[in-house]
Amino acid sequence: MPRIYIYSPSGAVRDRAALRRGVRRLQALGHEVQVDEAALASHQRFAGDDATRLAAIARAAASGADVALITRGGYGLTRLLPALPYEALARAAQQGTRFVGLSDFTALQMALLAQTGAITWAGPTLCADFGCPGEPDEIMQACFGDLLAGEGEGTGWRLPAPRPAKSAPLLAPQPAPLPGKLHVQDALLWGGNLSTLCALAGTPWLPSIQGGVLFLEDVGEHPYRIERMLCQLLHAGVLDAQQAVLLGSFSAYKPVPHDRGFNLHEAVHWLRTQTRTPILSGLPMGHVPTKVLLPVGARVELLLEGRDAWLLWGHMDGHSHPHGHEHACLHCGQA
Repeated sequence: MPRIYIYSPSGAVRDRAALRRGVRRLQALGHEVQVDEAALASHQRFAGDDATRLAAIARAAASGADVALITRGGYGLTRLLPALPYEALARAAQQGTRFVGLSDFTALQMALLAQTGAITWAGPTLCADFGCPGEPDEIMQACFGDLLAGEGEGTGWRLPAPRPAKSAPLLAPQPAPLPGKLHVQDALLWGGNLSTLCALAGTPWLPSIQGGVLFLEDVGEHPYRIERMLCQLLHAGVLDAQQAVLLGSFSAYKPVPHDRGFNLHEAVHWLRTQTRTPILSGLPMGHVPTKVLLPVGARVELLLEGRDAWLLWGHMDGHSHPHGHEHACLHCGQA
């Protein structure tokens, strides 16, 4: 019976009913669930003070669970980065514990990757995904099940249909067309929440990746803020150093009249005029119900044929090279 350890490394859990629903649903799927003693701790906006959350992370690393799953994101891990138990986390990952989460969890993932090279997983959280009021998303659950079964080898999605930018003047730089075919081999997959990742720039906690595949997502950020953060990565040389950039979901923002037609599509269109690195959108990852699980720090293979994209990593219980997608979680992305 797979064992899942639930802990709170970031924001305080305010919706206790969601936590209870999530635990019951995981148990109903046949998993043994252990909830950390401080999972419901609260100090200001955090899930306990810094020492409490560091101790919870250490217990998750020592749990021996198949999956260590965060209750929620929010904010709180960035201030803990100098004190994280890196050796214990890396040892646990090597011994088979899959650390799963997203959002603020990106800070731990990037720092652990930079310090040790350990692989973690971008994926669901307990409260928002398994504890949602309705039924949890089928694709998310299938991918989570594949992770526990050791069967997931990759993910596939369909890029949104291309459409021209509305406001670009005719003499403005035009983006290079997306390649009809793209094949990236043996590249390191990294990334996560855009604002969290940008907050690590210039620190020891952001890994320096050359020739990788960078994926990004965010929530509640207006397109101009998304563009500004992407500019930071562009001007820092991060985007040009990658073989591909994958854009997931950028959700829960509100356009305003001042935008005058500026939107996320326009921002991405402009970005594509600034770098030769292919930028592929529609990746099913982010603060949305339908999400796949991605191995942060793993070597991957990226395939693009027309609008069909595949990200492959093979079995993660050894050092096998990505070799197929017979167990891939497939999602046809929506624009």
